[in-house]
Amino acid sequence: MRPLAPRPRAARVLLAVFAVLAVCHLVALVVRAAAPSGAGPAGLADTLVHLTKPALMPLLAAHVLTRGGPPLLAGALLFGCGGDTLLQLDGGTAFLVGMGSFALGHVCYLVLFARHGGPVSTRRSRSATVAGLYAAALVATTVLLWPDLPADLRVPVAGYSLLLTAMAFGALRAGRRAAAGGLLFLLSDSLLAGGLAHWPQLPVPQFWVMLTYAAAQCALAVGVLAAAAGPADPAPAESRAPVDRLAAALGRAG
Repeated sequence: MRPLAPRPRAARVLLAVFAVLAVCHLVALVVRAAAPSGAGPAGLADTLVHLTKPALMPLLAAHVLTRGGPPLLAGALLFGCGGDTLLQLDGGTAFLVGMGSFALGHVCYLVLFARHGGPVSTRRSRSATVAGLYAAALVATTVLLWPDLPADLRVPVAGYSLLLTAMAFGALRAGRRAAAGGLLFLLSDSLLAGGLAHWPQLPVPQFWVMLTYAAAQCALAVGVLAAAAGPADPAPAESRAPVDRLAAALGRAG
């Protein structure tokens, strides 16, 4: 499938809707956690959480397509939507299938980095050092999580963590914004895994998971769009500025 013709005005509208919906989702998470159980605000907030979460990535994917971005990038975001939706359901099967959907999204990102990215570093020694740091983080996280995870999730989570770390390291090839997105994705899923392992959590843990996740996907999308466009991005500057500002703001917040 070839990229669509850029439509800057539609892209700006879709990005604005994504930003508003992301804020609504985060606010609803806080309200749901703060309101007394069974109260009207808690129920309304819970409904808003479940309605807004699956809508976030399709909006970002539509923004990518109306920017004339790679369809595979939209596919990566839509696999994220599949994971978002399934992780809202109860049951181990839904969780595993949702994790698989996220994993397919990471595979899409790896292909995109290979197509549009450059080398991780021009110096082999520096590249090896960075790769070693990512590998050390993977090993340390897996070793620490392993005894506290449910037995049936240990191997799937370890395999997923390997793919996630490979994606985050590969994101270095697509520039600083994509690299930041990869790191934020690592942070978001580490927070989620800590919850599965029943580690001490931050107040309103889902707020922090979703804040870093939304920032990660936005930064990855921005980074891949920039890498795919190359030095001569055909999109006008005014259409690029809003998404760049949003990615920077979400990155600072995360």
